[in-house]
Amino acid sequence: MKAVAVSVDAYITGFPPATQAVLKQLRSVINTTARQAEEKISYGMPAFILHGKNLLYYAGYKNHVALYAIPNVKEFQKDYSKYKTSGKGTIQFPLDKPLPVTLIKRIVKYRIQQLTPKP
Repeated sequence: MKAVAVSVDAYITGFPPATQAVLKQLRSVINTTARQAEEKISYGMPAFILHGKNLLYYAGYKNHVALYAIPNVKEFQKDYSKYKTSGKGTIQFPLDKPLPVTLIKRIVKYRIQQLTPKP
């Protein structure tokens, strides 16, 4: 059984180099889009926290990386159709394809809007 990582850096370095590269890119995209979010390990995977709530999680696997807590709304359905998803807010990005940076930024911005308190 794999040990639970104590930091995001430790989590990422636990993967093969090709997976690490994609995880680092995904982390960077989320970090630059959600600068005010805090990073931590939650449920054994990297998470971004905003206003005390879970913004997004991500994880690495043998053949893909996954993004969790994605919005399940109509405006994303066409984009999601290109990837494996679950009805529970998960999308998988294959390691052998370019990461869809524009889509990920849209997801992050949407989640920020959902979690930002209204005045």
